[in-house]
Amino acid sequence: MRRRTMLKTVGAISLSSVIPKVSIASPVEYKEIRKEIETEVLIVGGGTAGTIAAIQAARAGCNTILVENGSQLGGTTTTGGVAFPGLFHAWGKQIIAGIGWELISDTIQLGDGTFPDFNIPTRRAHWKHQIRLNPYLYALLSEEKCQEAGVQIRYYETPTQATWENGRWNVKTVGKGTHTHIRAKQLIDCTGNGFVTALSGFKVLREDEIQPGTLQFKIGEYDIDKLDMKLIQAKYEEAIKKKEISQTEFRSIAALLQNQGDNIQHILGADSTTSETHTIANIKGRSSLLKMLRFLRTLPGCEKTKLVSMQPETAVRETYRIDGEYQITHEDYVNGKVFEDSLSYSFYPIDLHDEQGVVPKHLNEHKVATVPLRALIPKNSQNLLVAGRCVSSDRLANSALRVQASCMGMGQAAGAAAALACKQNVTPLKVIPEDIRKLLQKHNAIVPGENL
Repeated sequence: MRRRTMLKTVGAISLSSVIPKVSIASPVEYKEIRKEIETEVLIVGGGTAGTIAAIQAARAGCNTILVENGSQLGGTTTTGGVAFPGLFHAWGKQIIAGIGWELISDTIQLGDGTFPDFNIPTRRAHWKHQIRLNPYLYALLSEEKCQEAGVQIRYYETPTQATWENGRWNVKTVGKGTHTHIRAKQLIDCTGNGFVTALSGFKVLREDEIQPGTLQFKIGEYDIDKLDMKLIQAKYEEAIKKKEISQTEFRSIAALLQNQGDNIQHILGADSTTSETHTIANIKGRSSLLKMLRFLRTLPGCEKTKLVSMQPETAVRETYRIDGEYQITHEDYVNGKVFEDSLSYSFYPIDLHDEQGVVPKHLNEHKVATVPLRALIPKNSQNLLVAGRCVSSDRLANSALRVQASCMGMGQAAGAAAALACKQNVTPLKVIPEDIRKLLQKHNAIVPGENL
């Protein structure tokens, strides 16, 4: 080969090795995925109750689908940032265990966390028995346990239709690039808002005024021990008079600084029922926080205050409740009524938040509330269960039932009831409560009448 020819060849090889090949995009029609799916149990809502319900139904041997309109499981604990669930113990004994407790225990272990000393009575300081955990690990483990149980998770999907036809639920969902028609033997509404129940045509209840929501966040970069709290309190009160900040949104400047945020904010009327109302709640929460952050940075000793973390959503305490086969009343709750069909416990003070804040009303000694199967079933429905915050209850009872431990207990109860209803080919109301309790005990849950 001549030298000139060789150089040309080498040059061509070198150039071809460094010049990337350019692919030309050809027109492709974007097509939405449309499919039909059959399942035994369909759960809508992958929050506190829904995650546990799905794992229980799947572990009991049922083909299970979990639809969640967000990007992760855990709801209030993860996306809402209330990473201190409770209460699992009452009067020195554990009253809620099972799958929820398993998930919390695994989260604590993997995150090198610690449990409170449950042997020490809380008296009126119920928060001492709340469990501080890593919400990111909780989300990871929730997803892992669902997958291990065989649950099919469908994120970013929302139901648009739910009808009862020919002994099956027909639920249509829409998501990013998807339209899905899911046929299910049993349907569980764990949306927290009774959304599926209302979509199905059944009655839901709500107050004219609902409890405020809270955007969870953390602040730092100041030394609380070096702050002049009298001066700061005076400036706080002055800013309120000038309407620069809102006292209803941040009730105590001292608590805000001492706790570095942590469940201190109140957003009146926070409502997660629709995308529009939830958008408003989120914007109000963030706007309120931003206004407070700017105010804090004007205070002596707080000039370098930083926003360390903030949750993506304003957590909501109250929206709709179902009108169930039985409504748990305030009297039922505080008197610890045990029903023939009680499936789980609840132990939390009556905890109704308003614009003045909250003053919890604790249960009298040795009283522990219970949740009957009938409170998980919308009135006159077939093969439909509800678990979580939208349980059938009056407003005062609901202010205590809505918390995470209680919702986990309800979620597992609903998952067990749905599984047995599937196997027996009946509506959940026809399942013998004792059979549900036995299945729950098999999966390490504590049922009313046991351990108390």
